[in-house]
Amino acid sequence: MSGSDETSQARALGEALATLRRERGLSQAEAGARIGMTSQGWGLYEAGKRSNLFRPDVQRRLTGALDATPEALVLQMGGEPASPEALPATGLSARGRVFDGAPLQTRRLRLETDELAPWASAGTVLEYVPGRWPRRGQGCVIQIDDGAQRVRLYDRADDAEVVVLGAGGLDRTERIARSRIQSMSAVTARFDDE
Repeated sequence: MSGSDETSQARALGEALATLRRERGLSQAEAGARIGMTSQGWGLYEAGKRSNLFRPDVQRRLTGALDATPEALVLQMGGEPASPEALPATGLSARGRVFDGAPLQTRRLRLETDELAPWASAGTVLEYVPGRWPRRGQGCVIQIDDGAQRVRLYDRADDAEVVVLGAGGLDRTERIARSRIQSMSAVTARFDDE
């Protein structure tokens, strides 16, 4: 692979990483903080200026911070994930048909309590996108392993837990172990009951 081809591929890979991050509503600082990296360090990966972006272990680490996989990164680039045997020694390489993403599937639910007032009160209908990670201060719908569904405001997360607001009022925080969360969904619209 020539130097210009490698530079071009690094930029494309970085752009795909940036798109995945934005889809999850995270800033470079928030994504980097999840893996102990500065926003500047994360930005260098998105700009394609770090050659180790081609390493599979680095891709796993970066996409893991976004609750995604290296395969999602390849799909974002417009290719199909390669089988592990077909991967070059330098990392993932994507060529092939373009992935036609399905339109976002949204769901709705009506709040039964005033726990999130004044952000949203009982009777408010929330529209959310299953699987889309929320950004700080955004509403979220969390499916817990015991079958419970919680509606909260996302605050922050690390490798072990997610911190949300709204467990009995917006001034109260709740810590939920990541191992208990089956899915996290970002609220994209609110419809007040009229």
